[in-house]
Amino acid sequence: MQRRNFISHVALGAMGVSLGSSFITKKQGGSNDKIVLALIGCGGRGRDVLSGIVKENENVEVKYLCDVNETLAAIPAEIEAYAKKQGYAPKFITDMRRAFDDKDVDAAVICTPEHWHVLASVWALQAGKHVYVEKNPTLSIWEGQQLIAATKKYKKVLQIGFQNRSAPYAFSARDYIKSGKLGSIVHVKCYNLLGGSKWMPEPDTAVPAGLNWDAWQGPAKSVPYNPNRHSMTGRGGWLDFWSYGGGALSDDASHVMDLARLAMGDPGHPASVYCTGGNVGFHSQKETPEFLNITYQFPNFSMTCESGSCTPYMTKEGREVRYGSKWPYWPQNSTRIEIYGTERIMYLGRHGVGWQVMEVDGKIVDMDKGYFPDKFHQKDFIDSIRLSKAPNGDVTQGHLSASLVHLADIAYRVGNQYLEFNATTERFTNNKAANTFLKGHYRSPYIIS
Repeated sequence: MQRRNFISHVALGAMGVSLGSSFITKKQGGSNDKIVLALIGCGGRGRDVLSGIVKENENVEVKYLCDVNETLAAIPAEIEAYAKKQGYAPKFITDMRRAFDDKDVDAAVICTPEHWHVLASVWALQAGKHVYVEKNPTLSIWEGQQLIAATKKYKKVLQIGFQNRSAPYAFSARDYIKSGKLGSIVHVKCYNLLGGSKWMPEPDTAVPAGLNWDAWQGPAKSVPYNPNRHSMTGRGGWLDFWSYGGGALSDDASHVMDLARLAMGDPGHPASVYCTGGNVGFHSQKETPEFLNITYQFPNFSMTCESGSCTPYMTKEGREVRYGSKWPYWPQNSTRIEIYGTERIMYLGRHGVGWQVMEVDGKIVDMDKGYFPDKFHQKDFIDSIRLSKAPNGDVTQGHLSASLVHLADIAYRVGNQYLEFNATTERFTNNKAANTFLKGHYRSPYIIS
């Protein structure tokens, strides 16, 4: 069997096309142009993204580490490493606006919970900063509209943390499909089948020492502190609440569906969405569902997504697959994509897994092994600032991918309904109640303006 690589150099070049004279950046030139960063959200993922950006790029410094949880200031090993590398230690702050007001800061790396993503990004853009914001970038379709408008208005780079958009194997999958070697595409299946356990309610408690609970809630409705919503030492359970996130669908499934959209040539909004599911695994009483089965109708193909947290026998691949040469066992790969053509099927995996094309009897005819794409995406962010080019994680495509999450969650929240969607107006045409979910809640002073 011949191992082939279908990376299109033309397509790769197109991802870095210049935005022209209307795109204004503070830094232009080579790697000697210093870029100063501020991290907003110092949890594990935030620190990983920040360290990756510094590692993968030359002449990048960190001036601020910001979190409303003051106990996260106690990361001396990381601060010491930055101090040794750049000659001064980053400052720990609890109000992100201090970093945005500092003219030395060129870019913000935003790794907060989802309900803070857009407001923090807009504040940073208004202050003249470039932005790297983690997925899922938005909490509603309205927020996506605001993020696009702000990025265009302030003419800064905004890279969305859909890292597969910088993966060479994602581009080669797209080019292979476009070549017609799968035949006509009739259906795309996305999977996000993870393990989990029954969600149990906990009583409200006093706010832990060192946490600004009001600031953590930000634009969300103010409620008493509850350990189910927040953890002082880990990620916490905020994804289980509609006020802060979109459940399992906005977590890993958003990556899977974004990769599927890229591979299919980045179609626009679907014309309709239908969703079934609920807390059917452990019968928990949490807000976001344990399992969803979703169908989207695009102009030339249908797409489904099965997403949940009650299938422990499915496997989210480890380092030997994401970083190495090992292939997954596709039937139990928990975050795979199946692309059905009239001639062949493609299995595509996120975050470095790669893709394989099969014919009858499991015969593998083509493939491209991947590599975990964080490093490519993090380098692309700084390159985009220095070269005044569009980032791979483009805000418009990020909005379209995030909207797949919002459309499905809305269909679930209005009672597992079939919803028709107007791609131009970005409103539902057959369900008035669904339109009430297009914009979330915002409380003063945490308001986008």
